[in-house]
Amino acid sequence: MNVSLRNPENAPGPASPFYSQVARVDLGGGALLFVSGQLALDESGEVIAPGDMATQSRAVMRSLDALLRAEGASPADVVSIRTFLTDMSRLGEYGAARAEFFTGTPPTSATVEVSRLVPPGAVVEVEVVAAVPAAAGADPSGGAAA
Repeated sequence: MNVSLRNPENAPGPASPFYSQVARVDLGGGALLFVSGQLALDESGEVIAPGDMATQSRAVMRSLDALLRAEGASPADVVSIRTFLTDMSRLGEYGAARAEFFTGTPPTSATVEVSRLVPPGAVVEVEVVAAVPAAAGADPSGGAAA
């Protein structure tokens, strides 16, 4: 599998240092992980720190990290991020948490402002795509290895 994150010289550069323009994933025996949008929720499904962008952003990053690691991946394997914020003027708070999570070459990215998220009090939702090599002994058909 070959994954490259880059900003081609013959295309406009990224609008911020938090992402690359292009992700190329060659799946020669590897896998793509599509991780659903994560919200800052506690164990009972309640919003953590309603309205607090910084606290929620860090909680979302911790959830993404746990899900990626459970599948044998890490933040370094993420090739694309989609972020939904309820207030774009608070992008810096989200960006600071994101910078703690993604410390290498930044992945491709899209961030949009939405009128609201479900449940009430949630101010950020993030979903990612990661490219990872196949696990040793894994069955390429998706079944368990014998």
